[in-house]
Amino acid sequence: MADIWRSLTAQLGAGAGELVAVLVSVLAIYAWVVLANRLLGLRSFAKLSAFDFAMTVAVGSIIAGVALGNAPVASGLVAVAVLFFSQWAIAKLRQQSRFDRTVDNEPLLLMHEGQVMHEALAAARLTPDDLTAKLRAANVLDPAEVHAVVFETTGDMTVLHGKQPLDPSLLNGVRRASEHPRT
Repeated sequence: MADIWRSLTAQLGAGAGELVAVLVSVLAIYAWVVLANRLLGLRSFAKLSAFDFAMTVAVGSIIAGVALGNAPVASGLVAVAVLFFSQWAIAKLRQQSRFDRTVDNEPLLLMHEGQVMHEALAAARLTPDDLTAKLRAANVLDPAEVHAVVFETTGDMTVLHGKQPLDPSLLNGVRRASEHPRT
């Protein structure tokens, strides 16, 4: 049996102690992330802003670092706590309009009433093919029925289409490329 275990750990490239350490580390950091998410709420990984997206990427990186033994578990736990607190604090500060305008990009109008806004595509460093792919993904059958395509603050593209007229309030805060970005 011992020979089988040695053979298995040799094939895995890790000893039994190392594998147990990885198991314990991953379970600890994962449980910590789940607990922090439960305490601070659904917003933690919502990706509604650039900060939310960065939070998701950073937490994943920390988990990977701890799992691979590149960082001690205690350091990972502290780093996750700091990220969750920072994200919570930024979300609170974003509720104040001045701070929100300082830290978030403005959504950008890429297409309006069937017309591609080429200046906006260039400003966003997108191509017409990028836009067309998004239209296909949104099941757009006729570009003339597209009321608006908005490049959101998260980097997602929202496609508003259909036969119903567009409620103009849905474009509140959306910048046209011809307008100067806010400073």
